[in-house]
Amino acid sequence: MADTVLHEVNDGLATITLNRPEAMNALNVETKVALREAVRSAAADDAVRAVLLTAAGDRAFCVGQDLKEHIGLLAADREDGSGRTMSTVREHYNPIVRALAGMPKPVVAGVNGVAAGAGFGFALAADFRVVAETASFNTSFAGVALSADSGISWALPRVVGPSRAADLLLFPRTIGAQDAYELGIANRVVPAADLAEEAVKVARTLAEGPTVAYAALKESLAYGLSHSLDETLDKEEELQVRAGSSEDHAIAVRAFVAKERPKYLGR
Repeated sequence: MADTVLHEVNDGLATITLNRPEAMNALNVETKVALREAVRSAAADDAVRAVLLTAAGDRAFCVGQDLKEHIGLLAADREDGSGRTMSTVREHYNPIVRALAGMPKPVVAGVNGVAAGAGFGFALAADFRVVAETASFNTSFAGVALSADSGISWALPRVVGPSRAADLLLFPRTIGAQDAYELGIANRVVPAADLAEEAVKVARTLAEGPTVAYAALKESLAYGLSHSLDETLDKEEELQVRAGSSEDHAIAVRAFVAKERPKYLGR
C-alpha cells in the first residue's frame, strides 16, 4: 500500500502531500496520524524554512473525514461506548492545526481541488493559499450534523468576517475558486495545470527568505488578534529586537547598501 502522506525536504522546503487521490484524500486514521507526524517533524526540523502542504490527484485537496471509515467506528462506539470516534478531534485534528498555524516558518497550501470540512480547516491554517481555478471550498459540517472542527470556527470569521462565516457554516455549499479569492480565502488563483509549479514557486521564495523575521511576523499577527494596541506595541518591540539581532537582518542591511540580493541563512 502506498504511503497516505508523503514528506520530503529539499533545500529548506518541506513538501507534505496527502496521498489518497482515489479517496479524494479523505482522512482515515492512518492518514491523520501520518499527517500529524509529518507536520510536527517539519516544525521541529531546523533545516526546514518553509512548508508546502498539497495533495495528490486533481479532484481534491482533502474532503475531510473519511466517512466510510467513520461509519464503522460509530458502530463500534455504540457497542462499547468508548467514544473513540469523536476523540479524533483531540488526537489528530487539533494537533495538526496547532502545528500548522503555530509553525515558526511560513506554510503554503497548494489547493488542487475540493477542500471540505477538515480539509478546509487545514488550508485556512496555512499562511498563504495558492488555489487552482478548478478548486472549491465547503465547510460541510452541518451537512453531516456536526459542529466545526480543525480551527474553522476561529479562522473563517477572521478571514471572511463573522456574518459570512455563520452563513457558510449554517448553509454549507460549494464556494468556487474565484469567489474564494474575493472572500479572501484564496490568496492566488491559477490555472489547474500551473498549480504545482506556482505553489512550489511561492513556497520556495519563502524558504529562501528571512526565516527569523517570518517567524516574528507570524507571532506578531497572531498576538495582535487577541490583544490591545498597547500590548501589541510592546510585543512588536520584543519581536523587532529578536529579528534585529538575527544574522538575516545583518545580511539584508549589507545587501541593501550594496544593492545586491540577500542570501539569507535562516538564523
